[in-house]
Amino acid sequence: MAKASAAACASLRDVRFLEAGEELALDDDLVIAGDNADVLPRLPAGAFDLIYLDPPFNTGRARARATLAVRRAGLGEQGDRAGFGGRRYRSRLLRTLSYEDRFGDYLEFLAPRLERCRELLAAHGTLYFHIDYREAHYCKLLLDEIFGREAFLNELIWAYDYGGKPRRRWPAKHDTILVYVRTPGAHHFDTLEVEREPYMAPGLVSPEKAARGKLPTDVWFHTIVPTAGAEKTGYPTQKPEGVLRRIVAASSRPGGWCLDPFAGSGTLGAVCRALGRRFVLIDSSPAALAVMRARLQGGGGEQLRFGDPQPPVRGVRRGDPGWPSPARLERTPARGAGSS
Repeated sequence: MAKASAAACASLRDVRFLEAGEELALDDDLVIAGDNADVLPRLPAGAFDLIYLDPPFNTGRARARATLAVRRAGLGEQGDRAGFGGRRYRSRLLRTLSYEDRFGDYLEFLAPRLERCRELLAAHGTLYFHIDYREAHYCKLLLDEIFGREAFLNELIWAYDYGGKPRRRWPAKHDTILVYVRTPGAHHFDTLEVEREPYMAPGLVSPEKAARGKLPTDVWFHTIVPTAGAEKTGYPTQKPEGVLRRIVAASSRPGGWCLDPFAGSGTLGAVCRALGRRFVLIDSSPAALAVMRARLQGGGGEQLRFGDPQPPVRGVRRGDPGWPSPARLERTPARGAGSS
């Protein structure tokens, strides 16, 4: 009951949208528009229970997510997609959200941000660094240098099964999450808050254990955000709330502050709100800011999604690079603060 009450109160909190140059104070939950290299030095040191970083993965290409509207082709029309029973359908592009994933020197880009993140962690704080196989080994060495090898807590593997499957190598179907603590041995970690999962072989344990489930290990099997799921925003590389929920529940206290310097679609904020934590989200992309405004700003009434004609924050104008430019406005009733 107490947890439900805390989550309900959290869903009523205000979210303030700020520009990087505005005065920062940890009062309301914050979404800050700007380069995190400029914003991080202005946040108070030692203030955060948890920092989650999901930086661009340095794949050397731009990442994009296109959204289509599909309808059944009318009489005499030539559809561009085939459906069940040979029916033809026509599709049109509603919007394309994208971000740049190109950095000449990836570690040089990350190092000053990670150094400041270490300073921002409370003595009991934990950093989760989300990366893919291309850079994980380099980033592990960088984090060892900044935090110290003794501060390394875990290498988490998030495994999924989605996307293309090459025929000349093992399909890459996992991301790596490197976990470091500010103070070895003094970090906050609450297993009682973590959702348990079924045993893979329930017949090998007692009925009581099977019913209770087990704590997750360092390998997490979790689907990506479903295409037609309620939490889908259309933002490229959006991470599922289930993965972030496990991180936030284990490594932050109720009411504690959590930070995401590469906030993207704002999944950390949505999870923090549901679990009764406070959050600061930072991103420089107008597309990301528009998605976060639609996802996190409550208050009832009507919300605009992906086509809000008003800028998501002052200083970000419609038509700027990265601003979503859909073919239509999607208006949906607000489903309440904290919903996906």
